[in-house]
Amino acid sequence: MTVAAEKKMTFEEFLNYDDGTDNLYELENGELIQMPLESELNRRIVMFLVAYFLKLGIPFYRLSMKTEVAVNSRQVGVRVPDLTLFSEELATVMQGATRCPWQPSSMVSLILMDMPPPLLVVEVVSPNQENRDYRYKRSEYAARGIAEYWIVDPIAQKVTVLEWVEGFYDERLYQGKSVIVSSIFVNLQLTAAEVLQA
Repeated sequence: MTVAAEKKMTFEEFLNYDDGTDNLYELENGELIQMPLESELNRRIVMFLVAYFLKLGIPFYRLSMKTEVAVNSRQVGVRVPDLTLFSEELATVMQGATRCPWQPSSMVSLILMDMPPPLLVVEVVSPNQENRDYRYKRSEYAARGIAEYWIVDPIAQKVTVLEWVEGFYDERLYQGKSVIVSSIFVNLQLTAAEVLQA
């Protein structure tokens, strides 16, 4: 849901924005967009992936849910992926990070443009969010240099893995019992069905 505003919101205004609720927002081309509440299925998919990545040996401090990521579109914006995998370097930078350095009590951390990009972001598609996940976020995450972007789509029953190659994403589609191939996880033995039926 886009929040009506008389003028475009700047990145700095977004960082200072507080409507007194626990709502999460993304900033898209100066427009404040309220994130819909996650369905139980979407939450289960994300928790399944967290548990699976931990089993692969990814340290817990490199996995984060709902961490804000600054991106470039027509102007600096902010996205809130369902799951983010940090590199060791980014995990070190993020220790003690808050959304706003001038608001140390801020609950949400933010990966700024001058920080290393995440290794992986995962978006679980919600109804009526397909365009944002498949089109807008794809170009923004590619411009940010994020090595892999997974779009888990329980509606269309598919997992799309986008791998960053020379500034653009190469796309691979997985359905049913096809095993997901990832440049980040060399020992991945995970099928699309396992992810979608979490």
